Amino acid sequence: MVDRRYLTYFDWGLLALTFLLATIGLITLYSAVMAGVPTPQEALFTKQLIWYGIGLTVMLVCLLFNYKLMERYAWFIYSGSIGLLLWVLFVGRYIGGSRRWIVLGPVSLQPSELAKIAVIIILARYYAKYVSGRGFTLRSLQVPVITTLVPFLLIVRQPDLGTAGLIGLIAASMTLFVKIEKRTLSFIVGSGIAMALPMWFFFLKEYQRQRVLTFINPDRDPLGAGYHIIQSKIAIGSGYLTGKGFLEGTQNALSFLPEQHTDFIFSVLAEEWGFMGAAILIFIFLVFIFWALNIAYSCRDPFGTILAVGITAMIAWQAVINIGMVMGLMPVVGVPLPFISYGGSSLLTTMICVGILLNISMRRFM
Repeated sequence: MVDRRYLTYFDWGLLALTFLLATIGLITLYSAVMAGVPTPQEALFTKQLIWYGIGLTVMLVCLLFNYKLMERYAWFIYSGSIGLLLWVLFVGRYIGGSRRWIVLGPVSLQPSELAKIAVIIILARYYAKYVSGRGFTLRSLQVPVITTLVPFLLIVRQPDLGTAGLIGLIAASMTLFVKIEKRTLSFIVGSGIAMALPMWFFFLKEYQRQRVLTFINPDRDPLGAGYHIIQSKIAIGSGYLTGKGFLEGTQNALSFLPEQHTDFIFSVLAEEWGFMGAAILIFIFLVFIFWALNIAYSCRDPFGTILAVGITAMIAWQAVINIGMVMGLMPVVGVPLPFISYGGSSLLTTMICVGILLNISMRRFM
C-alpha cells in the first residue's frame, strides 16, 4: 500500500517544470529537423518521442524505491559504470573519430552519460559519511579524486573532452559544497594553474587546441573550425527581439547552422523566437535549478542533500556550457542542452536525475 505522505510531499512543481522543458525541447527539435530541409529527418523527432517515453517510465521507476538504497549500492553502481566505459573502448561503435557508443540492437547507448550519475552517487556517499565542519583536507580528498579521475580518463580516451570536463565540474561543485580547508583549496587552485601549460601541450589533442583558439578568435578560420560558432551567432543575432517565427529560421532552414538538432539547438530556438524566447527558456532553467536546490536544502539526510546538489550541478553546468558555447562565450565542446537537444542517452540520464530529485523531495521530511 502506498504511503499517503508520499503523495502529500510529491513535488508537482518540479514535474511541471520538467514537462514544460520537455515540450519546448520537442517543439524546437521538430523545427530543427523539419524546417526547410530537402530531406526532413522526421525519424529523429520520432526517436526523441520514444526516448521521452522511455525516460518518463524510468523516472517513475525511480520513485518506487527509497533513494537511500543508492547509498548502500553506490560502489556497485559505480563499478557497473566503469565496466561500461571499459566495454565501449574495446567494442564501442566508432563514429566521427570517437568511440563513445555501445550498440544494443536498435539502440545506441552512451556510457559516459550514465557515468555522470554514478560519479554523483559515489561522491555523495563518501561526502555524507565523512563530512565535517572543518572541511576536507588533501588526504581525505584522495578517494573522491581517484573515483572521479578513473571515469574522467576513460572518457577522455574515447575521446569526449566535453563530458569528461563536465564530470570534473560536477565533482568540484560537490566538493566545494561540502567545504574544503582553505590551505587545501589554495594548493588545488595553485596546482591547477601550474598544470595549465603542460596540459595544453601534452594532454589536449590538436583538434581540441584548435577549438580553444577558435573560441578566442572565430574569424581565424571562418570556413573551417570557426564556421560553427560564426553561423550560430548569426542565427541568434538574426532573431532580434521576437524572432522570425516557428519553422521560419533561415539559418536553420537553409542548413547553414551545423548540428542544429544537437549541440546548436539553442541557436534554432533563438532565431525563431528571438531574445524573448531565449530569455524565457533561460529563466525556466533558472527556476528549475533553484527548485532543485530548495529540495537539497529541505532534505534532512546528508546523502540526499549532497546527491541533490550534485544532480543540480550537472543540469546547471550543462545548460551554462551549452548556451555559452553557442553564443561564443565558451569553446565548442559538444555538451547537449538538457531536455532540449536530441540524444537518447543524454535525455535518459536527465530524466533519471529528475526521478531521483522527485524521490528525494517525497522523502525529505521522513
